[in-house]
Amino acid sequence: MADIRAFAGWRYNSELIQQIDQLTSPLFDVVSDKQRAALYTREYNSIHLSVPSENNPAAAAKQRLDSWKEREVLAQDRLPAIYVYYEYFSLPGSSKEYCRKGFICNIRVHDYDEKVILRHESTMPYSVRDRLELIDQTKLNVSPTHGLYTDESREIEKYLDESMECPLYESEDYQGVRDVFAVIQDAKIINRIREIIKEKQIILADGHHRYGGSLAYMKEQIAQNPNHTGEEAYNFHMMFLTNTESEDLRILPTHRVVKDLPNFSEEWLLEQLQEDFIIKPVENAPDVNEIILGKKWAFGLLVGDNAYKIRLKPENIEKITWNFPKEIKELDLTVMHYFLFEKILGIPGSKQVNARNITFQRNFTTCLKDIVTGEAQFAVITKDISIETVKEVCYSGYTMPQKSTYFYPKVISGFVFSSIEEDEFRTPFDTCLQQP
Repeated sequence: MADIRAFAGWRYNSELIQQIDQLTSPLFDVVSDKQRAALYTREYNSIHLSVPSENNPAAAAKQRLDSWKEREVLAQDRLPAIYVYYEYFSLPGSSKEYCRKGFICNIRVHDYDEKVILRHESTMPYSVRDRLELIDQTKLNVSPTHGLYTDESREIEKYLDESMECPLYESEDYQGVRDVFAVIQDAKIINRIREIIKEKQIILADGHHRYGGSLAYMKEQIAQNPNHTGEEAYNFHMMFLTNTESEDLRILPTHRVVKDLPNFSEEWLLEQLQEDFIIKPVENAPDVNEIILGKKWAFGLLVGDNAYKIRLKPENIEKITWNFPKEIKELDLTVMHYFLFEKILGIPGSKQVNARNITFQRNFTTCLKDIVTGEAQFAVITKDISIETVKEVCYSGYTMPQKSTYFYPKVISGFVFSSIEEDEFRTPFDTCLQQP
């Protein structure tokens, strides 16, 4: 079902990659203002292509890209390849080193109703528009989205491991993650990987807005091209693919922080919660994370100087009026967004994605600091989500609330770029890579 392709990537020249740490950057939707300020001082950092600082970012990225190509800051590989990307990382409280294994390729863009590329989160229109403008100007995929396939045989990992015997380069990124990059240019192996993936559906783990930009761009081009064949470069998008069967695939919780509510008080909030939730004080706020583990519809609540465990009264699950199937209604995040944000705060579900009062925070300590210092009024602490839950949602055809998942670590930008300029998209060696 999924059509992936090797591509001749654009990469930094051999001199620059000796300092690859200075060239990579976080994804545009996770980079902090402080990180951006530091990265913008680095002349050739990839952030200048992914999140340009100029008032007209798409035009600035186009001008910069043309200059970098002309001066050979970037050079295109001569052979089409699949690019192997391993991320070695650890998690707080554990000494284990994990390794998320995957590969970067081009993948055919499909509309969501074709059920080839599946999404689990809704998107914000303005963010899709930004990505559309960028790809329209540059014809370049700067940051790979993160997609998931399911293959219990794990055959592909064998080929990836072999390529890692001779890595091209490695770096340590802003997350403290060790990133290692290799390449597969063997036509036989590439065709075998394509054959395996051809039978799969792909779940979007990260990069819904970037994929949405490519989808919108493809639709625009098809409408303008009476001779559309489906093989044009605009039909493809750069994606990092990993196996859902990997034990090192990690999804971290994303907490909700609320501020700027008029006439707010801790007493008022607790009173509102009493109708639907069982409320228990927690003496030591950091214990909230562990207290809610394994408990369905349970959340931590940080408000004022206090912490609580709140858990939905089981009989109240039937109160949810949103038109979702049972498996979506019973998700922890659905419960939170319905009962807290719609019922208590009065923010309809359809408007929560753009609600200025709600922000998303992965770091528990930051949540606690924001409440203690009064920068926010309360925080809802969530649990992580299993990959099986993500699959269940995707296969149902519905989506989770915004920022439901945080696949860790994040993919970084700067190792390789994929062009959809027609004369750069194709190589003389493409005939060696026959459709399996």
